[in-house]
Amino acid sequence: MVVAGRGPVIALEEAAGWAVRYASYDPVTDTGVELPPGARVPTTVGTPFDLASLTKLCTAVAVLQQLERGTLGIDARVGAYLPDFRAAAEHGITVRELLTHTSGLRPELPLYDCADDGERLARLRAESPIGAPGTYTYSDLNPLLLQHLLERVTGRTLDVLVRDGITRPLGMTATRFGPCPGAAATEDQRRPWAKADRGMLRGEVHDENAWALGGVAGHAGLFSTGRDLAVFCRALLTGGSYGPARVLGPDSVELLLTPPGLGFALDQPWFMGELAGRGAAGHTGFTGTSLVLDRATDTFLVLLANTVHPRRRPPDNSPRAAAGTRMARAVRGS
Repeated sequence: MVVAGRGPVIALEEAAGWAVRYASYDPVTDTGVELPPGARVPTTVGTPFDLASLTKLCTAVAVLQQLERGTLGIDARVGAYLPDFRAAAEHGITVRELLTHTSGLRPELPLYDCADDGERLARLRAESPIGAPGTYTYSDLNPLLLQHLLERVTGRTLDVLVRDGITRPLGMTATRFGPCPGAAATEDQRRPWAKADRGMLRGEVHDENAWALGGVAGHAGLFSTGRDLAVFCRALLTGGSYGPARVLGPDSVELLLTPPGLGFALDQPWFMGELAGRGAAGHTGFTGTSLVLDRATDTFLVLLANTVHPRRRPPDNSPRAAAGTRMARAVRGS
């Protein structure tokens, strides 16, 4: 699924391939077991996809909304809000460090192997940085701590904050945390290639930690469509508003999208192609999703795919980069 636009115009919205093609994965033949033709589900422009790490962008917006309200400080220490997260408090991790992946926290914890929610929470509370604060290490633990911080200061869960603060005002009616019936299938999730034994997934979050946390997590869990994400992109490109709705002020959008970026990756050719270089901002998702905003040309590009169907493979970002390059050249007229 691809959606591309410039200014208020969606220039391209096309769907191809299958939302559901395989019944399972056969590890003996290393191939997917295809469904009968009549049982396969084609992708349409309205098909929801598991966004994976694109969820982090909504978590970042939710944090900026609280900064605007004065309930959070960008350089405040996490321990001021979450004193029970002992390790983060002891090491002086700040809100900014969580947003920029410079907290020093490791990439992830095996929360999916914990016995219950109490053990998962205890591990998060006790997790100390493995690197020096201020050095970049991409980590799912950063948005997980941001989720706990948001829920502590607002008294509301992350799914409610995203719904009431982002998707409902913008009219993103197809965007929500799962379960999401009708979504594109992802993986026949089994060990040893995966971290849990769950079988073929459709409409349930693919990320194992997000699944263990009940499907609502700061780093993964949202499902959405290309058209909804186009609205999200337009809101940010116009300084935080879309139609009559405003979800952020222009100064907050500037914080999100200028170096070093808060939640957003900036100018990354490996997935943006030739869109990178003049302040392009975006993110990727493990399931095959990506989103790029280019404020220099007022353009956006959304790609939604289920590249982990029927099982995960080493990532290939060349299609993402190629799409970004085509977009950049189309805008330049070359």
